[in-house]
Amino acid sequence: MDKLLKGVRTVLYWFSVGAMSVMLVIIFAQVVTRYLFNYTPDWSEELARFLFVWVVFLGSALIMGEGGHLAVQMLPGKFKGRPLGHAMEIVVNVSGYAFIGLLLRQGWKMTSIMTFQLSPGLNLPMSWVYVVIPLSSVLMLLYLLRDSVRIVKTLSGRGAGQEG
Repeated sequence: MDKLLKGVRTVLYWFSVGAMSVMLVIIFAQVVTRYLFNYTPDWSEELARFLFVWVVFLGSALIMGEGGHLAVQMLPGKFKGRPLGHAMEIVVNVSGYAFIGLLLRQGWKMTSIMTFQLSPGLNLPMSWVYVVIPLSSVLMLLYLLRDSVRIVKTLSGRGAGQEG
């Protein structure tokens, strides 16, 4: 599983770098064409916005895979290695499953609802934009599963050490 997640991390990283680079070029070209030629292509702003949405959601999965998700570390850090610290880790993990499950369900619902609508500039089905929500949710679930396995191994190893 670690090999799979390492590959996913690499793909997410390079996709994010590539998408951000394309966004930079598009936005720069938009500014240049607007001020020099008084013209902005209809699709440019829309493509930059859609890429931004994809970078945000896939970047969230990438950050979660690196353990950098938003968390207040003062309290858990104070109780690390103690029973209360382990309980906090479990609560955070279970809360993660609840949030990501909700994100997956609602993201899938939104994706299926938006199949009929086309974007005005690119004429793409809007479901192509929204499909990143369930996709990133699945990736986040993979990383959360890895964290759950780590927690279980930590707790079972600790329990076995106390018994013997």
